[in-house]
Amino acid sequence: MLDAVTPLILTYNEAPNINRTLQQLTWAETIIVIDSYSTDETLEILSSYPQVKVFQRKFDTHTQQWNFGLEQVASKWVLSLDADYIVTDELSAEIAALQVNEQVNGYAARFKYCIVGKPLRGTILPPRQVLFRKDKAIYIDDGHTQLLQLTGQCAMLSNYIHHDDRKPLSRWLWAQDRYMIIESKKLLETPSHELSLGDRIRKQKILAPFIILLYCLILKGGIWDGWPGWYYAFQRMLAEILLSIRLIELEKLHNKSTGID
Repeated sequence: MLDAVTPLILTYNEAPNINRTLQQLTWAETIIVIDSYSTDETLEILSSYPQVKVFQRKFDTHTQQWNFGLEQVASKWVLSLDADYIVTDELSAEIAALQVNEQVNGYAARFKYCIVGKPLRGTILPPRQVLFRKDKAIYIDDGHTQLLQLTGQCAMLSNYIHHDDRKPLSRWLWAQDRYMIIESKKLLETPSHELSLGDRIRKQKILAPFIILLYCLILKGGIWDGWPGWYYAFQRMLAEILLSIRLIELEKLHNKSTGID
């Protein structure tokens, strides 16, 4: 099946990651990359892979960027990847062995989160639809990120994608702050009865950072992963703290604009 699949990747200053991602995609005849005008060595790395076709587009939203990327894909199937996703040899072999089922239009994959190359026992990342028929899918907005809207059935792949982001902490903080501004607006603008239990807890601002710390360390076994497990738990706790701060900020601005103390 691999000959009918085109990997699609978004990039912006992904020099610390993109080479490791591309090294696992040498089986692809064509790789489509949508770059948001990177200023580091990303483009130089991309140019060293002859099967990579780069299209540059100014970033507005993830949804628009992904849908633009879909327009550039010529194959029937798309493998949608972030620039820090590593497709393992086992997953590539599984995709190659897939038998086409006309009832199944997409496949989701689970993740192993890695800290400097070390896979953790658990992650809060949910499975994501990564392999799908191009003509049966479109991306829609979902908070700070995007959601694939797929027509037809979706099956689950057995093997994992490794999520291994090695960009510096400063870049992670910059991205998380941008994400949490959008996420906080979504939480405040969505009626509580339409939110999941997790999002209702996040909206309360106080408990979520501590819950996520314990969840990562205890329920996901991070405490047994040594310093990478603690690093990941602190990282996720910090992201929730940023969200809480942004929620407080937006609520105070709203109250001030409406004259509420």
